[in-house]
Amino acid sequence: MREVVDFIRRLSENNCREWFEEHRVEWQQVRRIYSEFAEELIAGIASFDPSVHGLRAADCTYRIARDTRFSTDKTPYKSWLGIYIVPHGKKSGYAGYYFHIASPHDTLLNGHLLASGLYCPEGAILRSVRDEILDNGAAFTQAIEKAQGFELMRTSMLKRTPQGFPTGTEYDDLLRLKEFDVSKPIDEAFLFADNLVERSVEEFRKTHAFVEILNRAVQYAYEEMM
Repeated sequence: MREVVDFIRRLSENNCREWFEEHRVEWQQVRRIYSEFAEELIAGIASFDPSVHGLRAADCTYRIARDTRFSTDKTPYKSWLGIYIVPHGKKSGYAGYYFHIASPHDTLLNGHLLASGLYCPEGAILRSVRDEILDNGAAFTQAIEKAQGFELMRTSMLKRTPQGFPTGTEYDDLLRLKEFDVSKPIDEAFLFADNLVERSVEEFRKTHAFVEILNRAVQYAYEEMM
């Protein structure tokens, strides 16, 4: 993984098409390493969460080129790499497991990390998750506690309890969340370890109950939409 981290760092310091074209052969090698790692990580997670069985690296990884059409930042390439292992692929709307490698210039998540959960859910799914919390808040809380070493992300929250939900319950903070993610920062010692896949799988295993509850709510929302 050293080659991957080193390339992303140098790309972020030389974020232009000319530099990238000069190093395209190197990028192809880095992408090959990263894709192979993604395939191994998918297989490892599928050993405890069969809902991701059969996914390919292409279903879970992202292009290095940025979409600059609607951004004030016109740098052409991302300063990070991510693997989002989710039932039916990264665009499915389900919850899953996210592995993130960052350069020193990354502002997306400010460092390497592991995360599990549900990112930017659409309205019907968001309401379904909140219903799940209201109905089964104790199980939801226990699933978060079971993810030892991970912390619930609270960067995206409403100021008040959402309309249609009771105020003053013991789950009020959870109901105000707009995304449902637990995360754990990792360092380069973790990334460069020989057993990176095994260590990552064991960490993600701690979050399985959390992801499973979220995906039950997502599935229910999709069934309601049919």
